[in-house]
Amino acid sequence: MGKIELKPGERLDDLQRNGYKIIQDPEKFCFGMDAVLLSGFADAPENGRVLDLGTGTGIIPILMAAKTKASELIGLEIQSESAEMADRSVELNDLRDRVKIIQGDIKEAGQIFGAASFDIVTSNPPYMIGGHGLQNPDGPKAIARHEVLCDLKDVVAAAAKCLKPGGKFYMVHRPFRLAEIMVTMHEYKLEPKRMRLVHPFIDKEPSMVLIEGVRGGKSRIKVESPLVIYEEQGKYTREIYDIYGY
Repeated sequence: MGKIELKPGERLDDLQRNGYKIIQDPEKFCFGMDAVLLSGFADAPENGRVLDLGTGTGIIPILMAAKTKASELIGLEIQSESAEMADRSVELNDLRDRVKIIQGDIKEAGQIFGAASFDIVTSNPPYMIGGHGLQNPDGPKAIARHEVLCDLKDVVAAAAKCLKPGGKFYMVHRPFRLAEIMVTMHEYKLEPKRMRLVHPFIDKEPSMVLIEGVRGGKSRIKVESPLVIYEEQGKYTREIYDIYGY
């Protein structure tokens, strides 16, 4: 494992996978359960190329490197500080030969990487519509959570452009936007093929949705059994512990 110096405000978190760790700054943005669940839901072929749109801390490429035999995993991040921090996490975990962090705009992903150049595209995009009323719309947390610099259509369009025919797109989002998600994916010929709703408790409405789409796929979707986070207050279900590697 590489030696990395932490900057003021940063901390080192253990990912419970292959001894990997990640650098985070709570004042800016920390990855959430949604990123971990997406990495558990997604898959990649052996020697495949994976692109993560809006990678933030680099959590998804690093976790995907731990669970798959993909040969190249690229995280695209528009914020320079986040990209630099994610790059240091790659160095820390000795993953330079497989994982790369690129600073750039999701809307330009096709030009940066070339069309039809990836087997898999993942994304944990901003969920909230627009940045109206935000006190600091340029802040890292606002950019990560609100559609300030990119929206759902930008993410889906970039994934469709970068995926090879038959390539797979994996995304985590909010159920209240499910109709819009389905329409947008269909519009860009990323046919939704698999979906799983995530519920905080078995008797509560879902708080997240995990979706897999296939570029140029036929119209048929499999809705998987619900993923429940908590067995009881403060205690995860067995499946969540398994996803986290505990």
